[in-house]
Amino acid sequence: MSTRLSDVIVPEEFTAYVAQNTAQKSALVQSGVMARNAAIEAQLSAGADAFTIPNWNDLGNDEADIVNDDPDDESAPGKIGAARVLVRKAFVAKSWGAMNFASEMAGDNAMNRIRDRSSAYWTRQLQSRLVSTLNGVLARNVAANGGDMRVDITAGTGDAAKFSAGAVIDAAHTLGDSLRDVTAIGMHSDTYAAALKADLIQTIPQSSGGFIQTFRGLAILVDDDMPKVNMAADPETDPAVWAYTSVLFGPGAIAYGFVPPRVAAGTAIEYREAAGNGGGQEILHNRFNLALQPVGFSWVETAVAAESPTIAELANAANWNRVYERKNIPLAFLHHKL
Repeated sequence: MSTRLSDVIVPEEFTAYVAQNTAQKSALVQSGVMARNAAIEAQLSAGADAFTIPNWNDLGNDEADIVNDDPDDESAPGKIGAARVLVRKAFVAKSWGAMNFASEMAGDNAMNRIRDRSSAYWTRQLQSRLVSTLNGVLARNVAANGGDMRVDITAGTGDAAKFSAGAVIDAAHTLGDSLRDVTAIGMHSDTYAAALKADLIQTIPQSSGGFIQTFRGLAILVDDDMPKVNMAADPETDPAVWAYTSVLFGPGAIAYGFVPPRVAAGTAIEYREAAGNGGGQEILHNRFNLALQPVGFSWVETAVAAESPTIAELANAANWNRVYERKNIPLAFLHHKL
């Protein structure tokens, strides 16, 4: 008799294990680009599909008053402004099933493999949602803010259109005097390979025997979900001309929460004993509430078809609005060739 899923999973403990591993194994989290936010997670366990976070703006840079000895000349107090950010929740679930007879014939339990890989699945989902969110806020920035968060060098000739240290500095400079706050860069693996060939990547050995790699002191995040677009005049017939988008991050550029539902169990095991003409089937259900919030942007419920935004809908510029001034948003984008 094969081991049943219920022999190796305690639902409540398994949910906590998946949630913790999803955070720990994500390079985006490890780099500090994404910051787990207790306030967001508390709201994810409350009702409603969205919630508002108020933020105080900074004090203005008006020149200080000049003091005099006139008792009737009174100073006029200034004030501080505020902004509100709408955070959209996503209610997501995934189920995996395996027929008992299939495991019997294979000599191994398929559900054990599913259990072992579920946290990796949710890590990939979280990162796909992040990349799509980045695409959405960039599209909004280009459409509504003149693209002041992006440097686009794809129209250049030769090396002027290619990824380089100088181009990265230009992108970081869109943050003004906050450019020194940039700590990480996200890039497609094609860009990473080109940077390696150009000797732009530094490898630093660690005492544990491993190593870390940096680009001019920036942590490197490599993900093939980063945008890659064919710019050929006729993509069907002309040779491919690829353009890429690399992203610069400051600490905590993305706040997020990832928790089990408030009512339903985060993990449930279902048995269908009659399935397979009595051979039986086991199904593992995972459910989570999550939210990703880029600093300085607010969600706008413009184009969402179902109860939660899909990965594709996160990339829609119409669903985002910028509420912070440019230099207070720790994100910058570089559109380039290789």
